[in-house]
Amino acid sequence: AVVSTQSGHYGRGKHKMNTNELACVYSALILHDDEVPITAEGLTNLCKNAGVAVEPIWPSLFAKCLAGQDIGALLACIGSAPAAGAAAPAAAGEAAAPAAEEKKEESEEEESDDDMGFSLFD
Repeated sequence: AVVSTQSGHYGRGKHKMNTNELACVYSALILHDDEVPITAEGLTNLCKNAGVAVEPIWPSLFAKCLAGQDIGALLACIGSAPAAGAAAPAAAGEAAAPAAEEKKEESEEEESDDDMGFSLFD
């Protein structure tokens, strides 16, 4: 995962998530999946048992950030945003016929270019 950061602060540059962040994210997901409250102690214990050394600030930051959050709802929102180019169904139906005609005309023009007697790869 890539997170924005600039000079160590979240901003315009990009960097990869560090091991501390990833370990806390995965630990939080494990705790959520096991229906265990996400606490700094729980995150620290999971990281320790996994053999990942985590700076003490990270589990407490994640626990405070996720306190009172519906993790299931957050996970359900991932990838559920509508496509940027999605049109309303009524508008799509009205515009479909002219668009099909335009594509047909373009394809006929492209086919006529093939009859020039030479190929780009000859």
